[in-house]
Amino acid sequence: MLKQVIINAARKHAEAEIELHKANIEVYMQSVVGIGEHSDIIETIQKELDKMATANDRLEMLNKHFGA
Repeated sequence: MLKQVIINAARKHAEAEIELHKANIEVYMQSVVGIGEHSDIIETIQKELDKMATANDRLEMLNKHFGA
């Protein structure tokens, strides 16, 4: 029971991270002029994609080793 609670929490955390970084990318793509501290928008978006990929890898590992 506790094991499943922990697995579910880890899964939801990874899913939330993906959504957070996806939202950041949407903001960057729609408000490029309003983001002065990010002069290289492509690099910034790539960093967000890398963070999404890390969270996605965690989800895949959870599903592979602890069930879907």
